[in-house]
Amino acid sequence: MKKSILALATAAAFALGSLSAYASPITLKFSHVVAENTPKGQMATKFKALVDERLKGKVKVEIFPNGQLFGDNKVLEALLLGDVQLAAPSLSKFKKYTKKLQIFDLPFLFNDMAAAERFQQSEAGQGLLKSVEKKGLIGLGYMHNGMKQMSASKPLHVPADAKGLKFRIMSSDVLAAQFEAVGATPLKKPYSEVFTLLQTKAIDGQENTWSNIRSKKFYEVQDNITSSDHGLLDYMVVTSAEFWNGLDKDVRTELKKALDEAVKYGNKVAAEKSMSDKQAIIDSKRTNVIELTKEERQQWADVMKPVWKQFEAIVGKDLLDAAIAANKE
Repeated sequence: MKKSILALATAAAFALGSLSAYASPITLKFSHVVAENTPKGQMATKFKALVDERLKGKVKVEIFPNGQLFGDNKVLEALLLGDVQLAAPSLSKFKKYTKKLQIFDLPFLFNDMAAAERFQQSEAGQGLLKSVEKKGLIGLGYMHNGMKQMSASKPLHVPADAKGLKFRIMSSDVLAAQFEAVGATPLKKPYSEVFTLLQTKAIDGQENTWSNIRSKKFYEVQDNITSSDHGLLDYMVVTSAEFWNGLDKDVRTELKKALDEAVKYGNKVAAEKSMSDKQAIIDSKRTNVIELTKEERQQWADVMKPVWKQFEAIVGKDLLDAAIAANKE
């Protein structure tokens, strides 16, 4: 009798424990540094809506935009510490965790976003998502922002025009080499400080996508923007292995489905905003938008292309060859 009572008590305790595990939803904090109206911001909002709909009572998503919790330089450490559960830093931010992702910073590597997408969805590109696993992180997908443009206090038509100018860059050795190749001075500064640095003339220029240039109003404090499409600004949606692997399989599956759907939505927004934000900046007449001729753009590419060779051994020749091949449909 005593054994039966004990067995019943144990079973009841186990059942209550199981129920309590679902009584309080898992809180998933999603930290990012851009505005809510950007492609990444809208992707995060879409993800939250899908999770609210499909995992109500099990998972609660809290979004922290504009670097409210962490900048991109600190968010990966925060993931590993469990302070946040999801982030989408630019690919340039992963150098400490893998050097191979530096391939995405190489100038003039991709002809357009379609080529970048083909590479990211290829076997080589998908393999790069796993390149951070040894450091306790899990790459869940690529989020687009778009191709980068150069803005400056003077018109930039050919590489010689950039000589002696100070450009803000993300913390990336590749981007530093890129501007050094044209005789400019690269300065690694936080994204949140760029507008003030431009406004106070502490720097002469910066590089960014059309959606970031518009959402952060950089065009209001830059006299010229060169439509160069010289580089890629994308993000890796990432979580910690400890958090992800600790989820029930059914919850993890639903979260991945929601995230894939949200990323696809965000990438569509990115493509649309790239065109509409560029036009809005032109229509504002606050800045001079320079369209490079085919010959002028080739000059920039030729001067910056030696950067590929400089980082070939770091990212791997096979990976570089696969990226170059993605330019061919």
